[in-house]
Amino acid sequence: MLISAAHAQAAGQAADPTGGLMQFLPIILMFVVLWFLMIRPQMKKAKEHKAMVDALQKGDEVVTQGGMVGRVSKIGDAYVHLEIAPNTEVVVQKPAIGVLLPKGTLKSL
Repeated sequence: MLISAAHAQAAGQAADPTGGLMQFLPIILMFVVLWFLMIRPQMKKAKEHKAMVDALQKGDEVVTQGGMVGRVSKIGDAYVHLEIAPNTEVVVQKPAIGVLLPKGTLKSL
């Protein structure tokens, strides 16, 4: 009796070859949606930020991620010197630069 039930169950699965794939289809679709809504835009934003940091030049006006506003006075390999007031410079890491401002935004420096 047990042998015939097991034999009949195996025959039913062999007749439906897409049954295994259909079980994983919702997981695959969720990953595709996650990729296009979250991962891909984040990678694009990171690439744009890296290009902006690499293009920094002396005299550019920037805002750091901490909110400090200043003019780039010196650029090193890993650090940037910002003039935040006359005769006042601070050193920040390059990735800490958040926004590149249009020229002429800082008139008081």
